[in-house]
Amino acid sequence: MTDPQPRPEPIFNAPWPALLAAAAVIVPHILLRWADDATIESLALIPREFWEGRWTGAITMMFVHANWIHAILNAAFALAFGAPVARLLGLNGRGGGIFCLFYLACGALSGVGYAAIHPDSMGVVVGASGAISGLMGAAARTMDYQGGVGPVLGPRVISLGLGWLAVNLIMAVVGGFPGMGGAVAWEAHLFGFVAGVLLIGPFARWAGPQAEPGA
Repeated sequence: MTDPQPRPEPIFNAPWPALLAAAAVIVPHILLRWADDATIESLALIPREFWEGRWTGAITMMFVHANWIHAILNAAFALAFGAPVARLLGLNGRGGGIFCLFYLACGALSGVGYAAIHPDSMGVVVGASGAISGLMGAAARTMDYQGGVGPVLGPRVISLGLGWLAVNLIMAVVGGFPGMGGAVAWEAHLFGFVAGVLLIGPFARWAGPQAEPGA
């Protein structure tokens, strides 16, 4: 039986856009280690403030993480799931730029989705998990069609999506993940996954001929 999840990408073989996504998790975490609470809150997504007009949090939250466990897990998943997406979109400058926009779009939509469910919440939401869930959804579609984009409801998309749903429902019940620090915005993960599944098709078409095997 084939494993539906991609194997962890060796760091020295990972495509540069995937390395960039991992670095976008680790480097800001290092720089913000000693930031005060006011600075962290200014970068976080706070749903009520989002609907009051502070929209930047849906982007800046991706560069803030609760602790090292949170950051390292997200960086590892960015490498694992970002690699097939990066290769699909192309490894030149254009492809890398489209990869970055795809990553940011998935992360932002995950934050907007979470804010829509909790419009009055003043809770602080940080992390790139929604964006990385988008890479997961996109990677599932690449696994369903070698060298291209498979169907939205392909077998790998369904199996990985159900597995990710189960993991997030468990986190919702137990109140988080050991060592992560505080509750997990699991709904944002699911919004991010769906965004990745739906958006990778248009983004791959935007990437054009370079989104081919061996690009």
